[in-house]
Amino acid sequence: MSERRGLRLMAVHAHPDDESSKGAATSARYAAEGADVLVVTCTGGERGSLLNPRYPDPPSSPEAMTALRREEMAAAARALGVRQHWLGFVDSGLPEGDPLPPLPEGCFARVPLEEAAAPLVALVREFRPHVMTTYDPSGGYPHPDHVMCHKVAYEAYHAAGDPERYPGAGPAPWQPLKLYYNHDFSLRKIRTVHEALLEAGLDSPYGDWVESREAREIPERQVTTRVHVAEWFPARDAALRAHATQIDPEGFFFAVPRDLEARVWPVEEFELADARVPVSLPEDDLFAGIDPEEHP
Repeated sequence: MSERRGLRLMAVHAHPDDESSKGAATSARYAAEGADVLVVTCTGGERGSLLNPRYPDPPSSPEAMTALRREEMAAAARALGVRQHWLGFVDSGLPEGDPLPPLPEGCFARVPLEEAAAPLVALVREFRPHVMTTYDPSGGYPHPDHVMCHKVAYEAYHAAGDPERYPGAGPAPWQPLKLYYNHDFSLRKIRTVHEALLEAGLDSPYGDWVESREAREIPERQVTTRVHVAEWFPARDAALRAHATQIDPEGFFFAVPRDLEARVWPVEEFELADARVPVSLPEDDLFAGIDPEEHP
C-alpha cells in the first residue's frame, strides 16, 4: 500500500520499549501504508532493570544490559516496520524513597532544556516530519524521563521552524504541522476492557486497580483522535516481545485476548496538542488535513 507516500511521522519516546507500548500499532499501520515513520528514543534505558521474570540469562553487567537493550530496540523497529534514532542521553532511572533521592548527575532529566532539545531540533529539520507524537505534560506517568521527553519534544516542535532559534542545529528550518500526545493508558480504556472481560466470564488483570484510589485520581485528558489499528495488533505485540528483558510474554501486556480487544477497543487514542493546518475534530487519522504535495 502507498496511500501515505510522502507523509512523515516522528514518534518521540523516553526509553527503548516505550515505542512498543504507546502508539505502536499506529506507527506500524502508517509504515505499512507507505509513510516514513521515525521513532526517536531519548535515552538508552541504561538504568532499566530486568523486568521479565522469565528471561533466561540475565545480563552480567550494566554494560551488557545496555547493549542488549539496543539489540531489542532494533528488533522492535523491524517488527513495526519503522526507522529508529537514538538521541543519545542517559536514562535518569525512576527514583524511589521518601524523600526521593536526587537524580544522577548527567542524566537526561537534569540536562538544561535547550541543550537537550538541540539534537531533536536538528533531527526535525533533517527528517521534516509532518506529524510528531510524544507524551502529555505529565509524561503519561511521573517518570522524570517521560516528563523531560515531553518538554524536549514540545520545544523541538515549536522551535524547529523558527530560523532565529537553534541557528546551529541542522539544515533549513522545518515546521511540523501537528503535535499529538499519546493516550494508551487511559482509565476509560482500562475500564471498558475490564468490563468486557467480566461480561465474557474471564478474569481481568485490572480489577483491583480500577477500584483503587490511584485510578480515581487520574485525570482524563481530552481525546481528539482515534486511529483504527486492530489489524496491526500483531505487529505491536511482536515489538513488545522483542523487548525481552522488559516484557513478560505471559504478563500484563498479553492478559487480554486479542479478539476481545479488537472488538471492544480497536483503536489507539491521541490528543491533538497543536495544529498548523485546518482540522475538524474528532479525527480518525493523524495526517488528516495534510497534503504532502503542499508540504513536500
